[in-house]
Amino acid sequence: MTRPEISEYQSYYGKYISLVQGNDLTEILDHQISDSLAMLCRISEAKSLYRYEPHKWSIKEVLGHLIDSERIFTYRALRFARKDHTPLSGFDQDPYVSAAGFDSRAWSELVAEFEHVRRSTSLFFRGLKPEAGRLAGVANNAPITVRALGYIIAGHELHHMGILREKYL
Repeated sequence: MTRPEISEYQSYYGKYISLVQGNDLTEILDHQISDSLAMLCRISEAKSLYRYEPHKWSIKEVLGHLIDSERIFTYRALRFARKDHTPLSGFDQDPYVSAAGFDSRAWSELVAEFEHVRRSTSLFFRGLKPEAGRLAGVANNAPITVRALGYIIAGHELHHMGILREKYL
């Protein structure tokens, strides 16, 4: 699945899509699993609770946010790839993180969940017919294509992994 055109998503998402290098979405998603796991597996349980400033998310909460967001973006892609034109609402990330209780979970479980969600996402996109990437729907009151959602998933991960490297580790 190739890179989306700028007309296929809200300009807000351009910051994520611009981080993604390459034009083969499933190859990108698969490559990110090994890169991210290499970094995440070096983080200890104690370090996973670190916040670089008061009131900022912990490392566990950042990873939990990535998991939740990937599920939501993939769900949107599933609906649109299956030609479901029902508009989908947006989501507010802060109440999701607050309600999840990520800090009370074992770091190793969160890392495993992240890996499984990403492998599932990759298999989902790999299984789509080529024409499904251009199918679109409305999410958060704006049109978006299936392939744009895939690249947003990849770019969103790159964005947050960069923040982890720069501010947390």
